[in-house]
Amino acid sequence: MKKLLTLVIALTSIIVYAGEFDEARLRVWRDYVAELPTVLPPPAQLDDARGGSWVIPDSLEQEAVMDFFFGVKGQAKSYPLYIYLHGSGPRDYEWATGLKLAQAFDDAPSAYFIPRIPREGEYFRWYQKGKQWAWERLLRAALASDFIDPERIYLIGISEGGYGSQRLASFYADYLAGAGPMAGGEPLKNAPPENLGNIAFILRTGANDTGFYRNLLTSYTAAALDSLAAENPDRYLHRIELIPDAGHGIDYRPTPQWLRQFNRQKSPRRLTWEDYEMDGRRRNAFGNLKIIERPEEGEGERTRYDLEIDNENNVNLTISTVTYTCTERDPHWGIELKFDKKLRPATGGQVKIYLDENMVDFSHPVRLTVNGREQFNGLLTPSESTLRESAADFGDPTRLFPAALTTK
Repeated sequence: MKKLLTLVIALTSIIVYAGEFDEARLRVWRDYVAELPTVLPPPAQLDDARGGSWVIPDSLEQEAVMDFFFGVKGQAKSYPLYIYLHGSGPRDYEWATGLKLAQAFDDAPSAYFIPRIPREGEYFRWYQKGKQWAWERLLRAALASDFIDPERIYLIGISEGGYGSQRLASFYADYLAGAGPMAGGEPLKNAPPENLGNIAFILRTGANDTGFYRNLLTSYTAAALDSLAAENPDRYLHRIELIPDAGHGIDYRPTPQWLRQFNRQKSPRRLTWEDYEMDGRRRNAFGNLKIIERPEEGEGERTRYDLEIDNENNVNLTISTVTYTCTERDPHWGIELKFDKKLRPATGGQVKIYLDENMVDFSHPVRLTVNGREQFNGLLTPSESTLRESAADFGDPTRLFPAALTTK
């Protein structure tokens, strides 16, 4: 056993040279996929959609089973995947409506995953931790399949599914090419728009859809993303519409058609991540960042990471503590509608920054600066062990990183 362990360590610690990256990635990804369970049925036409079900662990949500339809439209070697979240009416009716809409949308060739919410009622929402377990299971399964395009995964939803898809788009933006909430509108504390910097985002709501302030909150999302796009001209691609003379029922067809033209950005050199809690849970990795230890945070505070890599091998990371102050509140339900957000330099904590050959030139020294202070300046040694660690962290063939830096 000791000899076998030594051999495994030796193999995974192999230095990977520039000309070997592609071969090493294929080897690492093959080994990763071989260990995964099969959780998606083989693709069949959506008109004959195959059903499936996942039992959510009781520790996350008791007596919860997520049933789903999964199928494809048209013929393709590699399909874009749409994840569709239904509204809050009777779940069987809403689930069946979702299947009909997916069949009718003009977006073929495409694949659709159409879940039924495991339990219905006022308490149950698409963003809760039991459903997070399902989304992460789905994303890893889709990315490991040989028939889903890893650069074209889209999240869409209507009404309650619109709220859910807006929250989940911010939480899982690093896996998505785009997201399209419909007839929704979330308070931005629940779905920080800063996280959407590298995806396409479309939000369409009726101008007269006043229920739960959907039209007002949609306008706040538009203002926030307009401001972010003005500050970052090459980022925050968005289309937000308040549809004239429309209430809660709108034309849903433009959303998947608009999204289908966009691919996920590979190896982006700029990343913003507001690390926030969703139903008591936070992610431990996002984009090419992995949390080793979170910075000091007071009650209600969050941490934001702003990463920028230039063409001279300079890796600049700004880590900030985020504080929200409510500036507008609904007088009936007490819903927080609008916020003032303040940033200050964070203290403490440790984060790993994964890097690949599209981000830095490994033949030259790499300089890491954190909050204005240099923490590293030297050559990096790409290795197979780092490739394997990133495969385990993300389960994503587009994010197999051969090297990493860890902040002090």
